[in-house]
Amino acid sequence: MMAQSILLEVCVDSVESAVNAERGGAGRLELCSSLMEGGLTPSLGLLQVVKQYIKIPVYVMIRPRGGDFLYSDQEVEVMKKDIELMKMQGADGVVVGALTETGGVDAGLCMELIAAARPLPLTFHRAFDMAFDPAVALETLISLGFERVLTSGCDSSALEGLPVIKRLIDQAKGRIIVMPGGGITERNLQRILEGSGAEEFHCSARSSRDSAMKFRNSCVTMGATISAPEYGLKVADASKVRSLNAIAKNTL
Repeated sequence: MMAQSILLEVCVDSVESAVNAERGGAGRLELCSSLMEGGLTPSLGLLQVVKQYIKIPVYVMIRPRGGDFLYSDQEVEVMKKDIELMKMQGADGVVVGALTETGGVDAGLCMELIAAARPLPLTFHRAFDMAFDPAVALETLISLGFERVLTSGCDSSALEGLPVIKRLIDQAKGRIIVMPGGGITERNLQRILEGSGAEEFHCSARSSRDSAMKFRNSCVTMGATISAPEYGLKVADASKVRSLNAIAKNTL
């Protein structure tokens, strides 16, 4: 039996995006900073202000840096401290992920993070897509008690990973929510939902908006060589969220 409605989670890194996502009908937010790096831990200030504007659940990304998902003891300390602080500021759920050097789910570390987050629900993020064996990783997440896993089917996008996503949803048999994410747009959403049977999906639904800056210094960039344009902003677009939701309803 299909769910009565398919839930749309939008990843956001600003208050404006959060407000637009809720206005467009998102069912949940994943709050991050640095979506360019795939999402890092947001600031406490961002969570506090988002919670003032938003009624839908806000799950907070706990990821101390970009790159791989093999963490040092100090990084683990930071993640635990961040979970503690986010919980105090009203986070509705926590999004984490950690792997061993051989590509398994780091169950020991996950148990520490779950203990820190208790009683909040947990999502395992796309660290899953870097795991050596997705079927084994899924069973580990189920035994650890994760509520859901976000995955592109271990491929560069959810559309390309669709066969794996379908296999994971069949394997899960309702024991964990398998939520497709990665490059989901109005163009491919229907194929992903129909091809997988997913009941939740994840996207950023963003469109580009030009900066309001009139003076511009073209000699300076603020990040590494591969950086976001300094004078372009990407913001969740309420109308995109709305049309994704409409597609999801029609797919049922």
